[in-house]
Amino acid sequence: MNNILITGGAGFIGSEIVCQLNKAGVKNITVLDTLTEQIHGKNPRNSYLYKKIDGKCKFVKGSVTEIDTVSPLVKEADYIIHLAAETGTGQSMYQINLYNETNVMGTSNILQAISSLGKECHVKKIVLSSSRSVYGEGKYTCTNCGIVFPDSRKKEQMQNGDFGMYCPECGKKLTLAKTTEDSTIKPASLYAFTKYTQEMMLRTMCPALNVDYTIFRFQNVYGVGQSLKNPYTGILSIFSSLMLENKPINVFEDGLESRDFVNVVDVATGVISALNNEKSNGEIINLGSGVGTSVKEITQILKRAYNSESPINITGDFRLGDIAHNVADITKAENLLGFKQSVSLEEGLTQFCDWVKGQEHDNSGYEKSLKEMEQAGMFVRK
Repeated sequence: MNNILITGGAGFIGSEIVCQLNKAGVKNITVLDTLTEQIHGKNPRNSYLYKKIDGKCKFVKGSVTEIDTVSPLVKEADYIIHLAAETGTGQSMYQINLYNETNVMGTSNILQAISSLGKECHVKKIVLSSSRSVYGEGKYTCTNCGIVFPDSRKKEQMQNGDFGMYCPECGKKLTLAKTTEDSTIKPASLYAFTKYTQEMMLRTMCPALNVDYTIFRFQNVYGVGQSLKNPYTGILSIFSSLMLENKPINVFEDGLESRDFVNVVDVATGVISALNNEKSNGEIINLGSGVGTSVKEITQILKRAYNSESPINITGDFRLGDIAHNVADITKAENLLGFKQSVSLEEGLTQFCDWVKGQEHDNSGYEKSLKEMEQAGMFVRK
């Protein structure tokens, strides 16, 4: 395999991709990453994620928002794995310019660099990390109306302690269905909107630029190396830090909201498998486990793993824009890529918890993040 550029390659998913490529004997890997404090801490080159890739790639500190940084790296690339993005649905609702600048303009810079290079460009394919968040609440079935794609839940409904999903046509309670790639797109956060914008940019520009592409919609990616410092993404990290100090756990809503947890090892394997897979060209593919697990269940598993004395409080607090449930249909990934989940949730959480116990943990930003969202009107305490 030729030169591979990975934007955001020092991040959680990117670092795992670097390691798997390196293990497979790929030598020409370039990583572009800003090493943001929110993920890597105040001494980023001492962070777990940076040390994980150190010596396994050529590292360039910089941002996809800097066209002068992006262009020479694109010129040398044969494949681009585009992971660099601001993440977190809640934070995106009040840091609007930041998310648009990084996610939308960052992608624009990559495409602009390819276009400007003309015949000097050797990029064969771009693999984009998108998100299941583009589906909004996702896919449900109604006994009266069949398949429906409901809008986000209303603030008034949730304030009354009702976190269920109801048919927009007849009002009956809905049953969750696995979300397929052809499901209706309904972004419920600015983050989701920017990810869908990235998708549409590739779908529009790559054919015109004669560059292949594959778009992955990641589910809830977890595993060893997940940032323990970023309070905006990942209940596993947030709850782990609190439990290790036996602090109370605030479980939002009724605790029955579910997510599709997929291990970072499997996600990285899936992404790499698309690089030279012609069947995946021009495709949008879900990457998940295909299984939903409630937040309440995850909390109980973590508490047992840490032998924590943290009280579990199911408070009814909620964040606007959070979805009720999340389970992917992964048939397409299985058929096109031979994708298989190699790390079970039980095994993956055991590995994660064992790793967390040996790391520095910092939950100081968690309550601050809730206050920021509350001030922006995006978090409601009951």
